Amino acid sequence: MKRISILIFALLFILAACKNEKTVIVNYSNPNIEYWGRIDTSTTEGAKLYWSGTSIKINFEGTSVQALLKDEHGNNYYNVIVDNNKPYLLQPDTVSRYYYLAANLKKGKHSVTIFKNSEWDRGVTVFNGFKIKGELLDKPASKDKKIEFYGNSITAGYAVTDTSGKDRSSGAFTNNYLSYSAITARHYNAEYQCICKSGIGITISWFPMIMPELYNRLNPTDTNSVWNFSNYTPDIVVINLFQNDSWLVHKPERAEFKANFGDTPPSDKYIINAYQQFVSKIRTAYPDAKIICMLGNMDATRKGSKWPEYIKSAVANLNDSKIYTFFMPYKETSCHPSVKEQKDMANGLIRFIDENVGWK
Repeated sequence: MKRISILIFALLFILAACKNEKTVIVNYSNPNIEYWGRIDTSTTEGAKLYWSGTSIKINFEGTSVQALLKDEHGNNYYNVIVDNNKPYLLQPDTVSRYYYLAANLKKGKHSVTIFKNSEWDRGVTVFNGFKIKGELLDKPASKDKKIEFYGNSITAGYAVTDTSGKDRSSGAFTNNYLSYSAITARHYNAEYQCICKSGIGITISWFPMIMPELYNRLNPTDTNSVWNFSNYTPDIVVINLFQNDSWLVHKPERAEFKANFGDTPPSDKYIINAYQQFVSKIRTAYPDAKIICMLGNMDATRKGSKWPEYIKSAVANLNDSKIYTFFMPYKETSCHPSVKEQKDMANGLIRFIDENVGWK
């Protein structure tokens, strides 16, 4: 009887402790929230997430955490990472509401990260804050290394989890967290920023916009939205573009071809100069960064392709010792890179950085 009384008392004590655990509302503007990427926190509506790979992180002490989210179309997918455990997917809908990110946690210190897998054409997600059973802790320590990527579907992680052979981007098949770019950043424990869009090129894209028109925007859909490059200064910038150009310069029937080139395919000199000018823009934005001009692993690097040579010529013309070229061999498979192929790309890029750029 005495033992039962002790157990009841203990249970009541635990329930009372849980009941007394305070609920803390953390507004999106709280300085202890860590934001990575081009996220607009300047409005009263909330923090607006556009780009692949943007993320939000907090440290907290408590037993549960929720996030207040609203998605423009309900088409975006996020990875949620609690205490560095395996990510799980979250798809916010179009109604602003709280989503449990973690519950019934052991009492103690925890972290939670929300990472945007989807591309910006899926619409904007608005984040208004967290609700914690417990208390918010100090912002995570800043990373010693910073890296930034400019790329197309390969960098976005387009269709990376689609094993059907249909190369589908719909649903959760596109996953920037599994891209070579994000894997590389995690390998170095580096802060990560990614400016990418499936189908984009430097001279021509599968849609009217090209990267030289997009690279300096905060909101990718707003021509008047300008990113302040002083907000983020990467040590390394990786540019992986020209895959789409390599196809589209041979398609004079497309409206984008006519708009960009008229009736005449671009010359080698035109292509080299366009790439050179874009890299010069990145150099102007980041005078001290090391820039890796990368290409691959799709068929722009197949045997006999001119496109690596275009990049080599452009880099040679720039005569900058902090600009490098790196080419991943053609993967010799159909569709966009798989999870394994993205890992292979990351491993190749990591080796190149270790051997040539000086990070360890």
